[in-house]
Amino acid sequence: MPKSKQIRSLQDLELVAGNCRHILTMFSGGLDSSHVLHTLAQAGCRVTALTVDVGDGVNHDDLARIAAHFGASLHIVDGREMFAEKAILPAIQAQARYLGIYPVSSSLSRPVMAHYAVEKARQLGCDAIVHTANQSQNSLRRLNGAITQLGYTGYFGSPYEYSAISRAEKIAILAAQGLTHFQARGISGDANLWCREFESGSLDNPEAFWVPELLFDWTQTPASGLPDPQLSIEFKAGRPVALNGQALPLVTLIERLNRHAGAFGIGRFSGLEHLAGGQKVLEVREAPAASLLLEAYRHLETATLDAELLREKLSQEQLWIREAVEGRWYGTLRKAVEGFIAQTTERVDGVVEFKLRQGAADLCGIRATRPIYLTDRDAWERETATAAASRHLEIHGRERLNTITLRT
Repeated sequence: MPKSKQIRSLQDLELVAGNCRHILTMFSGGLDSSHVLHTLAQAGCRVTALTVDVGDGVNHDDLARIAAHFGASLHIVDGREMFAEKAILPAIQAQARYLGIYPVSSSLSRPVMAHYAVEKARQLGCDAIVHTANQSQNSLRRLNGAITQLGYTGYFGSPYEYSAISRAEKIAILAAQGLTHFQARGISGDANLWCREFESGSLDNPEAFWVPELLFDWTQTPASGLPDPQLSIEFKAGRPVALNGQALPLVTLIERLNRHAGAFGIGRFSGLEHLAGGQKVLEVREAPAASLLLEAYRHLETATLDAELLREKLSQEQLWIREAVEGRWYGTLRKAVEGFIAQTTERVDGVVEFKLRQGAADLCGIRATRPIYLTDRDAWERETATAAASRHLEIHGRERLNTITLRT
């Protein structure tokens, strides 16, 4: 894609809007995407605002009100199933934790959003796709990378890559247009079915940050009290299929597990992530289902796969994670690595059991369908010793017989 096709500033956006018939903008209903709608409305071009629901509690009424205010057509797509099947499931199998610290999240959701954006843009004949990531957000390279890899040939990009207009300025511009509900910059959040993550505001400085308790949703103790501390997760060929013996679709299983494990305060993470230029930013996350599904999967594959295969898989996992994090989701290398990992899932059948307590999940059972673990070590040692002794006697007895024969 020639660099001239990329939208990187508000000036680029205005130029593109003045020369395009139809623009698709990725729309969350937040300050940045609403400000883009305002800019496009001033240009007078046809605009479609696309919202992809990946499990973050989309407010249809708010989205419709803002889109209508700026004369944009609103399309809301339910992307939860695709997100679960095409992104979360392979992430479980690839043990997708950033540097082993916390589950990756936007690295998974952004390619799915880009897929729907490119699909809708082609369907509607849009000349451009606009998103709103900026220099301090890794979504910039993930969205741009995915749109490029998907072969979109129109203009695309974010006007905030080079135009660092302040939040206060955007609020004032939208307030003048009658939209007064946007607030001054505080903690910024991004949520989906897999993870809720937060940055900025009181989280800006890693040397001294403060996390408001009200920030969390899934990991709050429910007013109705704690659920059963006993929890089991069943897998079939590397796929989570049941929770406490009840078969569930993957989306439903993740949603329920977020609430069940989260009620015990399980799944809170804090850690640094690198930007494209190498700088580090702090993020706080809650991901109860991710925490337990990743751990359960690792235990079950350890119970069923050869040690050498597992050692090689560890290195392949890091390749998978790197390609996802760096915005190369639709590249050949990630697909090739995923093919390797997919081959290892065939034997990963069984149930993993936990006992939950505040802030922790204690492993209390691994029941693999085709295990390679021992269930009775003493019996195994007796059998192994007996077999070894029998072989020794057979070998050395034959040697003695041969020696006697030679002497005679």
